[in-house]
Amino acid sequence: MQAFRVLHLTLLIAILSTLSVSAQPELNATKVDRNVVFGMYSGLALLMDVYYPEKQNGYGIIHITGSAWSRRFTLDAKMINHNRHVKFQGEALVKAGYTLFSINHRAAPRFLYPAAVEDAQRAVRYIRYHADKFGIDPHRIGAIGGSSGGHLVCMLGVLDGNEIPVDDTPINRVSSKVQCVIANAPPTSFLESSIGDSFLGFKKRDRPSSIEYKTAREASPIFHVSPDDPPFLLVHGDKDEIVPMTHSKNMHKKLTEMNVVSKLYIVEGGAHGPGLVNTPEWKNEFVNWMDEHLMKK
Repeated sequence: MQAFRVLHLTLLIAILSTLSVSAQPELNATKVDRNVVFGMYSGLALLMDVYYPEKQNGYGIIHITGSAWSRRFTLDAKMINHNRHVKFQGEALVKAGYTLFSINHRAAPRFLYPAAVEDAQRAVRYIRYHADKFGIDPHRIGAIGGSSGGHLVCMLGVLDGNEIPVDDTPINRVSSKVQCVIANAPPTSFLESSIGDSFLGFKKRDRPSSIEYKTAREASPIFHVSPDDPPFLLVHGDKDEIVPMTHSKNMHKKLTEMNVVSKLYIVEGGAHGPGLVNTPEWKNEFVNWMDEHLMKK
């Protein structure tokens, strides 16, 4: 009887493990390293999946999927990178030879700004520090993301990358700034609307002297743009009712004013996120943008 119970338990674990793996996106990669720990926050592991192409071109791209920066208060909440966005934003890049790092991050309402930004930066630092292990150039790392993930990759492009002033950890002394960005429908200013209320942890932010206003401004990529920022490709559907296209338009304008290479690609008839699935031609834009700007020395 005891032997039967052990066998039953073993089979159950095997079945659950299979189900868990099948829930993770498949990108037709030659090899996938699942659940790589890139950081640990008070016992909470920060995980990412690494997708290796058949033939690596020597460049890595961090991917952050949209999640409204949030996850439920449960012990079985879906991981952020268990999302079809990973496939339709990342598969073409893997096919083109890029190594893709799709990450999870701390999420609202348990963790508010700047937790998600800090986790995204930590991921870049970890990838850059272990570049030899992953077979990529540590000096040329790209980023791609959509919606809330688009916001986070924008932050990776516009922040200086040295926001940890004093830290004796080797990984955290490495820069978190990326060298090429693709953002799909990114919220770029939290002063324009109520977008990001749950991420920031408050609603009212209309008084410039208030802490709320200053925090919302600090969390907005558009207010960090500077001439040394990397090339930006902004992709936005003109029928997006979740994140208005003005977010990408204004970001593109600000980048251009600062003489940063920027392109705004408008998807006619495209809605938010999954609404772009039926317009696959922009996937070629992803590969072309990285080929032209990330590989450029």
